[in-house]
Amino acid sequence: MAAKEQQVISFHWEGKDKNGNRSQGKIEADSPSAAKALLRNQGINPQKIRKEASLSFFNNANAPIKPLDIAFFTRQMATMMKAGVPLLQGLEIVSNGSEKKKFKEMIKSLRNDVNGGLDFSAALAKFPQYFDDLFCNLVAAGEKSGALEQMLDRLATYKEKVESLKAKIKKALTYPTAVIVVGIIVSAILLVKVVPMFESIFKDFGADLPAFTNFVVGLSEAAQAWWHVTFAGVGIAAYLFKKAKTQSQSFADSVDRAMLKIPVIGQILHNAAIARFARTLATTFAAGVPLVNALESAAGAAGNVVYRNAITQIKNGVSTGQSLQNAINMTGVFPNMAVQMISIGEEAGSLDLMLSKVADYYEEQVDNAVDNLSSLLEPMIMVILGVLVGGLVIAMYLPIFQLGSAI
Repeated sequence: MAAKEQQVISFHWEGKDKNGNRSQGKIEADSPSAAKALLRNQGINPQKIRKEASLSFFNNANAPIKPLDIAFFTRQMATMMKAGVPLLQGLEIVSNGSEKKKFKEMIKSLRNDVNGGLDFSAALAKFPQYFDDLFCNLVAAGEKSGALEQMLDRLATYKEKVESLKAKIKKALTYPTAVIVVGIIVSAILLVKVVPMFESIFKDFGADLPAFTNFVVGLSEAAQAWWHVTFAGVGIAAYLFKKAKTQSQSFADSVDRAMLKIPVIGQILHNAAIARFARTLATTFAAGVPLVNALESAAGAAGNVVYRNAITQIKNGVSTGQSLQNAINMTGVFPNMAVQMISIGEEAGSLDLMLSKVADYYEEQVDNAVDNLSSLLEPMIMVILGVLVGGLVIAMYLPIFQLGSAI
């Protein structure tokens, strides 16, 4: 038995469930074929399966629990319960298959609480940093209605969509930031290391240097004298910015509003907020949560103060008897197409279905915008890099060009 346990390998899989929805997760087996067989028994059609990396240098046993881990956990539980695996056994399987110590301990705690007679939703509520009120309330609704597996499936889809959207936004923000930071680092290296070499050559010329070259030489001298102060200042500024954003709600709100006004990036954030609103409202409303309560959950998941305030305004309007369409229209934040689609769903009695379509549309818009971001920002990035790096190179060679023309 011991030899057999030593052969168990952790695999990461991607596939589709019985409803055709894309899903992914981890599973333990002694071979890829055995892992595929286990997945098919759980109602999953595996499309990709690969062995999990387990290099000791990059061991993630002590890594913190991330939102993506919660999404994987929810999908695994939904898949196993739909396949007829009891809740307690499913929790044990997930716990045994995890490599993260903190995650394993959390799942064991959930299993012990459920085994002790506590409701699954109440056990989840003991970890509010990982399972918010929306998650716990929907699980509680699923337990009361006897459809916990369907509710977990909806929650898994919701979590996967939300995390996918977050990843796309990070990708949109990371690309231009990384290129500009690289440009600044290269310029700093040129100022500190390369320009001083040219400066020593220029002193041998015994002639006046061009104004532009003098300016760059002055920057180089300042960079050499104050680089440590500048570096520390940037670090302190970043720390103060992060601290102010977490401790001052008004400052965080100002940052949210400013982010929406950034060219290209702002439109991506707008579309992402609309998609998040529609996805949250569709998930909660489809689960039987009253519309006013569903709007409250959507406001909490908005991710931006402009949309959080708008959704709160919608909730107040609906509470006083307004139709959802009119309440959304009154905010002036949501585009006409989204308002009209929601209006059609409201009149046809299929609001959750239409909200899901709105979410799908705007998630696709975000996806397309992120894919096209490089081509949209390329001219601006080339100008910035040209000014930073090209300007320094020109400044260094101007005296040499003048010397050549004088000869």
